[in-house]
Amino acid sequence: MNRTKTALPTYKIGELSYSIRRSSRINATRIVVKADKIEVVAPPKMPERQIKAFVAQQQDWINAALLRVTEQTQAIPKLAPANYAQGVHIPYLGQQLVLQIEPVNGSRLHIRHTDNAVLQVYLPVSMAAQGSELIRLALTRWMKLQARQHAERLIAQHAPRFGLIPRSLRIKTQKSRWGSCGPDNDINLNWLLMLTPPQVLEYVVVHELCHIRHKNHSAEFWSLVAQHLPEYQQQRRWLKQHGSSVMQGL
Repeated sequence: MNRTKTALPTYKIGELSYSIRRSSRINATRIVVKADKIEVVAPPKMPERQIKAFVAQQQDWINAALLRVTEQTQAIPKLAPANYAQGVHIPYLGQQLVLQIEPVNGSRLHIRHTDNAVLQVYLPVSMAAQGSELIRLALTRWMKLQARQHAERLIAQHAPRFGLIPRSLRIKTQKSRWGSCGPDNDINLNWLLMLTPPQVLEYVVVHELCHIRHKNHSAEFWSLVAQHLPEYQQQRRWLKQHGSSVMQGL
């Protein structure tokens, strides 16, 4: 969770889409297969045609790796309900909010969080047939708004102490990262953090703020994190134990 990565160009071979990333740390090309992407890591001076030929030779291996990753992903417990129906539970900052759906006239789906662990959804009657998917999309938008509000509050709380002032804050949908801090101190946060306990969200915010001072994971960096959150290791362990489930999203 440190620097923002530049988007890599994508290539296709058959039905496969992949990106190429150059690295001076390696001498031979390797392929990294994840649930949401295929990345080919190659030495800086290797010709692109040679990389593409290597990928073509490895198609069977890539397909087998994709199958393994898919099976592993499907085995991960999901926090989200299979359908967004009356009475299901929605994870939110360490709570399990009960979804209450109220049919209404009009054309706007509206969400309201009450103080008694209820997430009220006002669903237009005209949208009932597509209710589950529309509610999921609306919840995603609502979670992003909540993520910004909570992150801004946490930044206001922690940033002044050591002058860790970000240039900007963006809330993003990410499949493998909780946050990042770019070279110009622009902070990105994954809205899926709203599905974790509030202490975990706070840890990730502090983590990225500390990258404003240290663009690495040195001892000095972790010391700065600890000055903000002496028990941050507990939140790191929580992410390691439950992060895969959270990354499944809503």
